[in-house]
Amino acid sequence: MEKKILILLFCYLVHFASAQLRVGFYDSTCRRAETIIGQLVQKRFGTDRSITAALLRMHFHDCFVRGCDASILIDSTKSTSSEKDAGPNLTVRGFELIDEIKKALEAACPSTVSCADILTVATRDAVGLAGGPRYNVPTGRRDGLVSDSADVNLPGPSLSVPEAFPFFRAKGLTLNDMITLLGAHTVGVAHCGFFQDRLSNFQGTGKPDPTMDSALAARLLRTCGTTSRPLNRDPTVFLDQNTSFIFDNQFYNQIRSKKGILQIDQQLALDRSSAPIVSSFASNKNAFQQNFANAMIKMANIQVLVGKAGEIRKNCRVFNPKSRKGF
Repeated sequence: MEKKILILLFCYLVHFASAQLRVGFYDSTCRRAETIIGQLVQKRFGTDRSITAALLRMHFHDCFVRGCDASILIDSTKSTSSEKDAGPNLTVRGFELIDEIKKALEAACPSTVSCADILTVATRDAVGLAGGPRYNVPTGRRDGLVSDSADVNLPGPSLSVPEAFPFFRAKGLTLNDMITLLGAHTVGVAHCGFFQDRLSNFQGTGKPDPTMDSALAARLLRTCGTTSRPLNRDPTVFLDQNTSFIFDNQFYNQIRSKKGILQIDQQLALDRSSAPIVSSFASNKNAFQQNFANAMIKMANIQVLVGKAGEIRKNCRVFNPKSRKGF
């Protein structure tokens, strides 16, 4: 009974906070905010199309730890380790684009637009530029006052569907949301170390993972080899081997053909709870894109800070002076 009350209270608080977000939040205080964000994202996309995947990953990793409060952007200090330096976040990138956007917004509208909203809107814009859905996103988030590497506990790439789903359910997301959000891997990349065991010695069998297409496994083995490497020297491969920079539904067709790179991706097409949704998205691009827009808006509402909570950082990498609490 106590657990049910806590869950209901959490859902009420999430709904109350997200209800205070609204489309056009900055219309009266920083009218060009979303225009400035969009222009700088477009500029970066023009020279680096992989920025879409980078921002999606950053946004996901931010929202799944303490909510969508830009805590992932905080730099560590000599005495404290921030989320950015937790193991799962060591390959997150794109921070310099957020810095560039924040600098432009501070020049236009000082201390007005939060880093949390910058990350949310920039991710939305990057998805649209890559061919994904274009949608309105509510804004009004404020920035968190805590960033601790010890708080980072994210679903790993080798989980089964039943193992991964509780991470999403704890954030108020459904199984459909999870399958939809993992569709962002249509523009993603992964270091070999995240799936290397599937290529030649799956679970100690001395053989490749039987759920992976044998020709794909052989090709990836030539790229990755069998020796583990430091992250800065570990090769990366596209998670969608077909239309790697286009935000479409081909990821779902790939995993239905046993061409999922990460184990969790492949399991989506094999688990009986998720396979029907995978099939639906594989055959209907519009259904996937609409579901993706809805799931992204829902994810961006996780445990948001609004009103007088948190702060509006002047520099996304550091807390404002005298605002730190428990970092």
